[in-house]
Amino acid sequence: MTYVYPKFGYQRSQEQADGIVRRYPIVVIGAGPIGLTAALDCAARGQRVVVLDDNDTVSIGSRAVCYAKRPLEIWDRLHCAAPMVARGVSWRIGKVFFRDQLSYQFDLLPEPDHKMPAMINLQQYYLEEILVTRCDANPLIDLRWKHRLTGLAQKADHAELTVETPDGVFTMEAQWVIACDGANSDTRKMVGAEFTGQYFQDRFLIADVAIKAEFPTERWFWFDPPFHSGQSVLLHRQADNIWRIDFQLGWDADPDEEKKPERVIPRIKAMLGDDAQFELEWVSIYQFACRRIDRFRHGRVLFAGDAAHQVSPFGARGANTGVQDIDNLAWKLALVLRGEAPESLIDSYHDERAFAADDNLLNSTRATDFITPKTRVSRHFRDAVLELAQDRGFARPLVNSGRLSMPTPYVASPLNTAIDDTIAGEMRPGTNAADAPISIDGKPAWFLNRLGDGFTIVTFGHATSRMLLTVGPLTARIIRVGHDIDDTTGILAARYGASAGTTYLFRPDQYVAARWAEFDEAKIADALLRTAGYVPAQHGEIAA
Repeated sequence: MTYVYPKFGYQRSQEQADGIVRRYPIVVIGAGPIGLTAALDCAARGQRVVVLDDNDTVSIGSRAVCYAKRPLEIWDRLHCAAPMVARGVSWRIGKVFFRDQLSYQFDLLPEPDHKMPAMINLQQYYLEEILVTRCDANPLIDLRWKHRLTGLAQKADHAELTVETPDGVFTMEAQWVIACDGANSDTRKMVGAEFTGQYFQDRFLIADVAIKAEFPTERWFWFDPPFHSGQSVLLHRQADNIWRIDFQLGWDADPDEEKKPERVIPRIKAMLGDDAQFELEWVSIYQFACRRIDRFRHGRVLFAGDAAHQVSPFGARGANTGVQDIDNLAWKLALVLRGEAPESLIDSYHDERAFAADDNLLNSTRATDFITPKTRVSRHFRDAVLELAQDRGFARPLVNSGRLSMPTPYVASPLNTAIDDTIAGEMRPGTNAADAPISIDGKPAWFLNRLGDGFTIVTFGHATSRMLLTVGPLTARIIRVGHDIDDTTGILAARYGASAGTTYLFRPDQYVAARWAEFDEAKIADALLRTAGYVPAQHGEIAA
């Protein structure tokens, strides 16, 4: 193995030492990528967080490997992205082959001037280790290893948790619980949540292989290649010259037999050649599903990541979607805990992220149906598309080897303010903010870094001299383009369809909440209240 797994030390909780039941604002269940991101985001917003995990190391095997631009922007806000990008393999080009011919290729980031790459490949254990290091450095985060949740009882204003450790069992309380304990979530079972959807009748072999090869840093996907006839294969490069290879096996494959080295090695040799030098790092067999939870909120318990939804691995929508769950949830929890928003704001977490989950499930199901056709007709259709795509442009959009993860706009969110149709461009309410190069006092910077993690009003020009707008318990910073920041290249204005007076209101998760052709303080105040879950009444007032 090229990776040495760390051991995180178990420590006896203070509750066990003194026998006192303590209550915490937020308890996170599960210290995988989603749970660790939840801890960091909540702590960044001033909340104390306890994380419970029944293990004492990072995930075994590389597992999730592809991380998209939007989650990287979220981790950049949490000061984690730089070591991820430095350690990982950045890429943007994908190629799809049919048999031994290139059908088409795509570019995930065809335009320049973005801080984060389109995608990085990085083994999950490296990513988790980076997140653990950041959590350990934060005094608001209490990581508790070898702590297993065994019971949960919901009360009116908190949840009572029963936790098992090597020193026995104790009880703690949480105002809010964020369940990030994976697809087989025990927390989900404890609250009686439904988890429904479709299992796909196919099996795939994952092999992480140390290869001495000079393949380009691209995503390669084969349909019916000569080295694995009738099936599909996916190839990705990770850090340390570890290559992820996915072999479609078919439903009749025996999982126990297929993951044996004497079965795996011949498949890799058929692909790379008999003289190829390689070593197996990790092998697993999986059957995937497209499912989601009935409600993302069950009382005081909020579900995120695989505990809330499962998709096929094609398109890298699993971990990437989970990180965006947390991005949506953390600011809402912080506002409610600080008394700055009504508790009903938490319900919008389900409204927005269930909508995103359904979008991901739809895309994942379509990709799976194309990759593993179930009828002779659908197989003929797929093969015809792949042949035509080689030299017919109209067929290329129909090729589906997994639509790569993209943020889902919250187009129907109750937190949005109706758009001003006089503004051009795609940055409508419910859309995540687009990054762009800017300058501050003559020094180069990035727009998202300046946008920050609070309510922010961005106006182009000199429509106001104010730096803050306060409405009830809410305060929004005001950034004036051309005064506080400079758009020296014009890229920012182009991406936001802006002219003099164009004004945007951004949520704390850097999503557009509203936009106008001119700066209107009364309209902005109403939109700010709506975004925080209030019903705007008269300007400056709050209605329940």
